[in-house]
Amino acid sequence: MLLTKILFAALIVICAAFYILYVWDFALVLLVVMLLLPVIMFATTFITSRSITADFALKDKTVTKNTSFPIQLCVENSSIFSIGKAEARIEYYNVFNNSISSFDIFMPVQPSNSQRMTFQISSEYCGILVIRLARITVYDPLRLFKFRICRNIHTEITVLPEFHEINGEVTESDRLDDESEVFSENKHGDDPSEVFSLREYIAGDKLNRIHWKLTSKKNKFIVKEYSLPVDIPSTIFLDLKCYEDSDNTLPVFDTLIETALSVSQFLTDNERIHSIVYYNGKKKRFVQRCIKDSSELSDLVGELVSSFNDNLYCPKPEVYFAGTDISAASFTFISSSVDTKILSYISDEIDADFRNALIVVRNDAEGEKVKSADEKLRIMPVIVGRISASIKDIVI
Repeated sequence: MLLTKILFAALIVICAAFYILYVWDFALVLLVVMLLLPVIMFATTFITSRSITADFALKDKTVTKNTSFPIQLCVENSSIFSIGKAEARIEYYNVFNNSISSFDIFMPVQPSNSQRMTFQISSEYCGILVIRLARITVYDPLRLFKFRICRNIHTEITVLPEFHEINGEVTESDRLDDESEVFSENKHGDDPSEVFSLREYIAGDKLNRIHWKLTSKKNKFIVKEYSLPVDIPSTIFLDLKCYEDSDNTLPVFDTLIETALSVSQFLTDNERIHSIVYYNGKKKRFVQRCIKDSSELSDLVGELVSSFNDNLYCPKPEVYFAGTDISAASFTFISSSVDTKILSYISDEIDADFRNALIVVRNDAEGEKVKSADEKLRIMPVIVGRISASIKDIVI
């Protein structure tokens, strides 16, 4: 662009010399045109730059990981002048990471028109993806002048995490929620307060389970199968405190969230009602969500991922434990730090039949350092990107 200005200035000097040496009217007209041309270019481009607006258009505000999704950049020009070349700088980044990716879109801007440019991006990790129009640079036809407009226009997309299959063990417990009684729809149990189903008598059935009224009507023995309670208190505590700021922050956070949701899905598949506790950055407090079925878990996914602020602030778990009494059949603590103080507190103070600490680590070497033989608290390392294999033997 500087070279263009130098060449154009040289042309003006040549035209001026031509006018001095020759008194023809053509020489005067040529000089005037050369002098007015940059003024006209500046004025029309300036007016047009003040008449251009831009915004993003999204089909969906939530997308899945590792899947390309379309985004439209909408540019509207309300002036009567066109721009032969405009350059839009697009930047995007995950709030869990400081790494910014960028690319440029080159386009003409038509007069009195609205146009859309579609581009596609994807995210390898879950989280909040911020897409920002850093600026649009418009040039005059001679590329003598440029104006930067429409700066820092942005939108956000929630990238949903994936669920991983877990082949652990869900144990039975005598602990029940006294305030509610929810029973399995697929399995029978020994709770006489609710009848699960009726069937014909089989040798070995207890006599006190015979339904005598139906037996007398059908002239054959009918036995009651009792229900299996599923409102057994289980708690998942997700520690989202960022313990390091590096290139590993994003994959560690991704693994943290997917580990918690995969354990929750595992409990849901086994008809175990449970609670998930996490810090909501938007509400600035710890939130406890009760998960009874897959629909409630699906609602939690978007809520959890979209609850973060850019600063990723999260208080230490001690803040929650200090004011909360926990009594559960199982307590699962998920974190990216081996905080011996917290782990000792969980081992000694948390009232639970089974206690698990799932610690996210970067590799196998770190995982070997994390493992513990504590009988009260089972510490299991979760290798980044290997959730299913890491916690396949979990007992909840």
